[in-house]
Amino acid sequence: MPEKHDPSKAAAVISSGEVVVVYTTFPSFETARAAARRIVEQRLAACVNIVPGTVAVYAWEGALHEDQEVVAVFKTRRSLWAAVVHAVCEGHPYENPAALVLEVSGGSPGYIDWLLSSTEET
Repeated sequence: MPEKHDPSKAAAVISSGEVVVVYTTFPSFETARAAARRIVEQRLAACVNIVPGTVAVYAWEGALHEDQEVVAVFKTRRSLWAAVVHAVCEGHPYENPAALVLEVSGGSPGYIDWLLSSTEET
């Protein structure tokens, strides 16, 4: 179990530049969970948040679509983003899966340290 948050460090924020998140969606909780477990087990990401109940409205092949989706946010180090994107897309059920890399400008030092220690350096 993670240690309790120290309130004295609540204002401490670091700007490491070493952390990114990879945002993507899946058609079901099961497919998102399988990808998350595989990628975390490979130490490509430290943690994945899976958020069910998302509705995607988009144009595809000339038609307007509205589908239920599951958002997955993979937290990883900058040097691993390409490997995470590749792993997300590998075997993904969508023809053209969204995989967006978002830069993290800072975060709590303890969390950043944990994230970096939980992933493999390249």
